[in-house]
Formats: sequence, structure tokens, C-alpha cells
Amino acid sequence: MITGQLMEAMKQAAKEKDKARLSIIRLAVAAVQNKAKDLRRELSKEEEIQVISGLIKKGKESIEQFKVGQRDDLVAKEERELEVLQAFLPLPLTPEALEVEIAKAVEESGATALPDIGKVMKILMPRIAGRADGKAVNELVRKRLAG
Repeated sequence: MITGQLMEAMKQAAKEKDKARLSIIRLAVAAVQNKAKDLRRELSKEEEIQVISGLIKKGKESIEQFKVGQRDDLVAKEERELEVLQAFLPLPLTPEALEVEIAKAVEESGATALPDIGKVMKILMPRIAGRADGKAVNELVRKRLAG
């Protein structure tokens, strides 16, 4: 589970006195623990991946805002934090592997047109959680169903 990896990384960062890395790992641990408390149960690996992916998404949004505000110092800080968080996610899917997963999901759902996109995404997203950007996947599924 990712929580175990986070705890080990947190201990390692504390030993190395890497305050920046320790801070972002603590944030991730807290986010995972809070989600587990909200659901009143242990999280599955997929749910842990979703929590970490959510933190990464927020970080990317922050980077965009900092770039608009010309705050290069904060952009650099956020980028370092994203690198730390991404180390806890599975490797990203290659475009070819993503196309294969989309094809499987379309076939399993029986989708034939654009209004069926919800059925496809419901099957697809748990399989690729943390390994592909949701917006990009949505666009690829739309293209496949439209054409």
C-alpha cells in the first residue's frame, strides 16, 4: 500500500533532515488518513492513488497560477513537491497502452456513441487511476466514440 511507502519515506526524510521533502510527504499522509477517516475504513490502493493524484492536480493548478503571477520561486517549490508525490504513483501509461485500455472499456461497456461516454469512463478510470490524466483520457474517449 502507498501509505506504508509514505511512512517509510517520511522516516527517511526526517533522518536526512530534508524539511521540504518531509513537509510534502506529511501532507500526503494526512490527506490519505483524512480520506480514510471520512470513509470510516481503510483505503484501497486505487483510492490512495486517487488521493495522491488529487494533490498532484492541485499542485499543477497552483503552478499555473504562480506562473501567471510571475512567482518563479513558488513555481520551483511546487515542481519539487510534485516530483516527490509522483514517486508514489505507478508509472504512467504509454499512449499505446492507454489506447488498448480505452478499447477494452469501450467494448465492455457496449458504447457506440458519444452519449455513452459515462459508461466507458466508469469502467476505465479505476483501471488507470494515477497513470493517466483524466482530461486527456476523456478527450481520447470522446474522439473514439465520435469517430
